[in-house]
Amino acid sequence: MTHLPHPLVSAHRLAARLEAGERFHLLDVRWALGQPSMHEAYLHAHLPGACWVEFEDALSDAVSDDGAGGRHPMPSLDRFQDAMRAAGVRNDVPVVVYDAANGLAAARCWWLLRYFGKLDVQVLDGGLAAWKQAGGALEGGDPTPTQRGDFIATPRHLTLVDADGAEELAARHLLVDARPADRFAGQNETIDPVAGHIPGAVSAPALANLDDDGRFLTADDLAMHLTRLGVRPGTKVGVYCGSGVQAMHAALALEASQIGVQPAVYVGSWSHWITDPERPIEV
Repeated sequence: MTHLPHPLVSAHRLAARLEAGERFHLLDVRWALGQPSMHEAYLHAHLPGACWVEFEDALSDAVSDDGAGGRHPMPSLDRFQDAMRAAGVRNDVPVVVYDAANGLAAARCWWLLRYFGKLDVQVLDGGLAAWKQAGGALEGGDPTPTQRGDFIATPRHLTLVDADGAEELAARHLLVDARPADRFAGQNETIDPVAGHIPGAVSAPALANLDDDGRFLTADDLAMHLTRLGVRPGTKVGVYCGSGVQAMHAALALEASQIGVQPAVYVGSWSHWITDPERPIEV
């Protein structure tokens, strides 16, 4: 059985391991929904040696006219593999992914790397903000490697579900909605054209898994929170959100809780669910 690293690494721990000569490949995936690319911010300052990953190009396929796949469709194997190779990802070097602070973009990259077979990957807990707070070094410019990585993507190391699978999880097991609670309730919906949630789902906002500094809660606190939702060892759990970003953040929290549950992710999420008017909606 392959030993997986803890999904999170603290800024102090990462700095110490780098100082000790351990080799990591760092990926900067800073991104914010509806905002311009943060590549300029990356060029201004990033962790030494970190390579840039453009979220919309690497971590999502193009949005289809009919909405199939949702707002951030699952990237194809070739698209994702090519993007990771361009960023220098190698099969034999562990990866640490980070974003600005809250881990949403980093969790998406972490989950996709895991899904496509890169098992030695971690998220920098608290992102760039935590690194700065810890006094970590920064550099400017673009160190993107001239030599491509050799990462070979092999799919299905984690579980995907489609709309039917999500509906079955909600009816017979546990389906977690990782969006903010008001959007789950059908209030203040400013992103998707239809408000509400999948019938039977339970609300568990992804960002509630973080403390005030944007770091994940302790494993014990995460476990207590998730247990209250009905998560137990062996429980079949699915996660979704608006377009598969907060859902993967929730999947990261589930792994960090050490409960022993690996959730299925409905990547198309709410933005895909609502493309079929026959699918039920609850508010």
